[in-house]
Amino acid sequence: MERNRRKTRSGIVVSDKMDKTIVVSTEEHVRHSLYGKAVKRTKKFKVHDENNECGIGDRVRIMETKPISKDKRWRLVEIIEKAK
Repeated sequence: MERNRRKTRSGIVVSDKMDKTIVVSTEEHVRHSLYGKAVKRTKKFKVHDENNECGIGDRVRIMETKPISKDKRWRLVEIIEKAK
């Protein structure tokens, strides 16, 4: 897999209590297959944050990477917006 073909997501930090790890919640809107109604789906990712620079409420961009621990497979790319 080429380095520039990795998946990227953006989401909001919902937890920063772990050392060098944040939990990022992403949201997507999909149409229900039968009824056609727009449904909101959320998914949480554990993300590697090397410098512990993120806080709860920050909007961040994350990128897929090799497994870092049991359930960490994403890393922090940038902080788009700091929480107010």
